[in-house]
Amino acid sequence: MHPAIKKGVWLAMSLLVILALLLAGPAYMLASQRIDLGASWSHADRSSAGLAPSPQAHPEALVQVYAARAFDWRGAFGVHTWIATKAAGATHYRVHQVLGWRRPTVSSRPDQPDRAWYGSAPTLIAQVSGTAAERAIPAIRDAVAAYPEPQRYRVWPGPNSNTFVAWVVRRVPELQVDFPPTAVGKDYLLDGWWARAPSGTGYQVSLGGGLFGLTVAYDEGVEWQLMGLTLGVDIARPALKLPGVGRLGMATLDAEGGR
Repeated sequence: MHPAIKKGVWLAMSLLVILALLLAGPAYMLASQRIDLGASWSHADRSSAGLAPSPQAHPEALVQVYAARAFDWRGAFGVHTWIATKAAGATHYRVHQVLGWRRPTVSSRPDQPDRAWYGSAPTLIAQVSGTAAERAIPAIRDAVAAYPEPQRYRVWPGPNSNTFVAWVVRRVPELQVDFPPTAVGKDYLLDGWWARAPSGTGYQVSLGGGLFGLTVAYDEGVEWQLMGLTLGVDIARPALKLPGVGRLGMATLDAEGGR
């Protein structure tokens, strides 16, 4: 076989192997029926998960970051994330998120912070309270207002809901968020090709709108972005990070303090 042909065959086989690795996790999520395909969004569960204290029981300022599996087939690939804030003495929470079906996409309004995301129970992935939250809330408000892509939304590779939350987090020093590897779009950088990692414990580079990149940080470990999906290894809390599936290994630390 001609060397050029042999090299082309090897390259094609390598690409197929990489593609199979990236899609194996989402395929498993679909095959295991963990994703409710064909559900009606209008009848999907939107009740509280009981993760947020009532404003009356927690008068201090509070910031929480949540993630829940995306709706329908999108849930096989990733999660939807959002930020909830409550000022000191406030009687309600305000929820900040991006919604793909509206323009502008940014939604910032009073709401229940820990509602299920159209049938998927949320997970609390970061939390800051007290004086740190008091400092964070004005910065969050300013970052939400300054989000540079309020008229544009793409499920893959971004900008999407996870792009928005990661963009806000990087601008608020009090927020240190180790996003799930399934937060597709978190690595879509809107203002350059490198940035502080969302956890604040390292840095990342991203090329092609989040299609390819690398994150090296204490909290995130080592994450490779391939075709917008994440493969990684968490060294501090040993675990593999796989597309679709998420973490396999030691659980993350408690959300208090953003870790």
